[in-house]
Amino acid sequence: MYLAELNILNFRNIESADLCFSPNINCLVGNNGMGKTNVLDAIYYLSFCKSSLDNIDSHNIRHEAEMAMLQGIYKEATSLNNAESGTSCNSDVEPLTVSCALRRGQKKQFRRGRKDYKRLIDHIGLLPLVLVSPRDAELVIEGSDERRRFMDSVIAQQNRTYLEHLTEYNALLKQRNALLKQMQEECDNGHEQDDSLLEVLELQMTPHAEYIFAERTAFIEAFIPLFQDMYEYIAQQKETVALAYTSQLQSRDLADAYKRTRQRDLMLGWTSQGVHKDDLEMMLGGYPLRRVGSQGQQKTYLIALKLAQAMWLTTHTLCNADAGQEEEQPKPILLLDDIFDKLDSDRVSRIVDLVGSDRFGQIFITDTDRQHLLDLLRPLAGDSKVFLVEDGEVRDNVI
Repeated sequence: MYLAELNILNFRNIESADLCFSPNINCLVGNNGMGKTNVLDAIYYLSFCKSSLDNIDSHNIRHEAEMAMLQGIYKEATSLNNAESGTSCNSDVEPLTVSCALRRGQKKQFRRGRKDYKRLIDHIGLLPLVLVSPRDAELVIEGSDERRRFMDSVIAQQNRTYLEHLTEYNALLKQRNALLKQMQEECDNGHEQDDSLLEVLELQMTPHAEYIFAERTAFIEAFIPLFQDMYEYIAQQKETVALAYTSQLQSRDLADAYKRTRQRDLMLGWTSQGVHKDDLEMMLGGYPLRRVGSQGQQKTYLIALKLAQAMWLTTHTLCNADAGQEEEQPKPILLLDDIFDKLDSDRVSRIVDLVGSDRFGQIFITDTDRQHLLDLLRPLAGDSKVFLVEDGEVRDNVI
């Protein structure tokens, strides 16, 4: 499935844009701060029901406006066989329309066709997407929260049941942490400790945690070979990389761990055991990537990670275990935001070869240098489109 049309109204710095895309490669060119990333963010929003840049919805509404609207029209990839070039907005296949309305002070509305979603969680995975951007550096330099979020975002696009377990676990974790702080205050005031409510919460948390752990373990086992293949191809096997999933559940029973650490958790005021402490170890040549990797090596590592994510999503069927359903998984849309900086020409060339192959679906690329981008894409097969972005205005012209 690919994005054929995108309509934007008052989203970030874009007042209005009505765009028709190539099913293959789409390039957004312009100086920094003009709105290229905002176009990608609008596409991201339609897949994930949120912005990749700012989780506060009102911040994504243009300053002078009271509301913003996004609409995407998606077509099946099989319809390409009947399309002349893919640059026209016309198609004989019934499209899928997804739209979103943001209003200040109101709950956002998300719609598939003419029907509003009752739960946004039901939309995740319908339009798989992978974003590669400079903000991916947070996976290396920030704490484990970012790396868990990466695992969760990939698995959730393939398994809606996983997202439900994760949502329930996080809600119960929040309740347990609040209860620990309340009990801490009561103990300080001389009240006797009563663990009964903690026991109830722990009993509810454990099966969710075990499910999350099992899914993360299975994901990483299948993901690592894809990641290593991507890195080796881009780096031409000049470096050895590794990726490892670490979890407390690998060495202990969670229900027992909750009991053993209650007193410590009470002193800390938060829960020290569980899958919310999981992490991904990123290694280069046997050492932590953040310590030994150059900027180019770190960027290569992260791009390989994201391209492997796209490959994993392509090869895994979208499922909802509770509903007993499986759906065919389309190739994810790939958003490449300013990815060529800090990379040598050989690595850039091999990345372009990868994303231009039939292993990936529709591609969106941003760059500040139009001619540089055209030179990179010229050897690739298939049609492409270039969009010029300036002060929030988007104009297109076919290559």
